[in-house]
Amino acid sequence: MRLQATYTLPVPRQRLWALLFSAEDLRACLPGCERLTQVAPDTFEVTLTVGVAAVKGTYAGRLQILDQEPPGRCRLRLEGTGSPGFVRGEASVVLTEDGGGTILAIDADAQVGGVIASVGQRMLTGVARMLLADFVKRVEAHLTR
Repeated sequence: MRLQATYTLPVPRQRLWALLFSAEDLRACLPGCERLTQVAPDTFEVTLTVGVAAVKGTYAGRLQILDQEPPGRCRLRLEGTGSPGFVRGEASVVLTEDGGGTILAIDADAQVGGVIASVGQRMLTGVARMLLADFVKRVEAHLTR
């Protein structure tokens, strides 16, 4: 499943970059986040409850921030398993200054398996877009409060 999206946030790039490395901030912004623990400077263990209808479930896994070029780009890797199946993915994240704000560009690729894969590509992509948009909305609210 491939997902590309671009968002403009009214926050400085450095503040958005710092959020990516803060367990407290990420926990507040990730939809369905039940637990997020920083186990290394660039690695988090996470438990999320996400999904829709019959494939909603709880996933436990690891989020890593790789190939960092502060404060402009990095790569994220997420691996998780749960009762509905597994999710593995990577995303390229680029933060570009835009006046006083930041353009957030994401290019992600994910693989899913198990019961969740039976839902179909189109529905999974729609759910992923919805979760990403919710995350960005929460990030904006969190950083502008």
